[in-house]
Parts: sequence; structure tokens; C-alpha cells
Amino acid sequence: MNIGDKIPEVLGIDQHGNLIKSSDYRGRKIVLYTYPKANTPGCTAEACSLQAHKAELEALGYAIIGVSKDKQETQMKFASMQGLEFPLIADTSTELLQTLGSWGEKVACGRKTIGTIRTTYLVNEEGVVERIIGPKEIKTKIHAEQILGVIK
Repeated sequence: MNIGDKIPEVLGIDQHGNLIKSSDYRGRKIVLYTYPKANTPGCTAEACSLQAHKAELEALGYAIIGVSKDKQETQMKFASMQGLEFPLIADTSTELLQTLGSWGEKVACGRKTIGTIRTTYLVNEEGVVERIIGPKEIKTKIHAEQILGVIK
């Protein structure tokens, strides 16, 4: 996925079993973020940062959607434990992650693995990617503030 590309119509199934489609958000902007694994320190910090600034992002016209390879039940538990009030897509097949370009080789602690690459896509009202914040830029504890700095 590159700047100027349109996100897929079908994004996936969220923690509540709802089918999430990009057309559901026409006329609204989206913070579409991918994260490696629910209930881990970095992913929890990132999700909580976004939740803490949800009202501010919504006031600027943005909805938040998270995506990881976790199962629907795991996403539900994560959302419940952290008080997250936005969709978390359970992309167990990694189809959406691959389409977005957020699935691939990464290095952690000197080890190469294949998995989710933490990335945030800022999507406009027509479903077109306007900005990509890559893994080296993202600071999980203050990620919402980073986004607000870009969009204000």
C-alpha cells in the first residue's frame, strides 16, 4: 500500500463479529493501524494512546480501526481489558495485512521473523491513503499525539 492507493473495501471481521468495510466510513477519515500482538506491552501502549485521544481524533473527523493477526476472541478480550472503543480486526489469514504491506520480514532482538509490521495509515474520506507512519517512526506510548501532530 502506498500513498494515493485506495484501501480494500472489505477490511475484515472485528472483535464483535461485525464485518468492517471501508464504505462504512465514507465521508470520514480513518486511522488504520496494524499491530503485532494484542496484550503485549507495545501494542497495549499504542492502543491505549489511541483510546485516550479518541474524542480528539473524532473531532477532527477520524475513526480508529486496529488490525492484527489475533483471533476474534483475543481481540475481544484485549478491547475489554483495555477499554478500547473502536474496531479491532481479527486478520487471522493475514490477507489484509499483506494487502496493506504490513506483513513481512522484521528483525527483533537480532532475530529475523515473519510477522506484522507496526504501521499506521491515515486514510481520507474517499478511502485513499494520505500518509503512512512506519515502524521506525512510531512511538507506541505517544502514538496518538504523533498522529495529531501530523493532521493538525
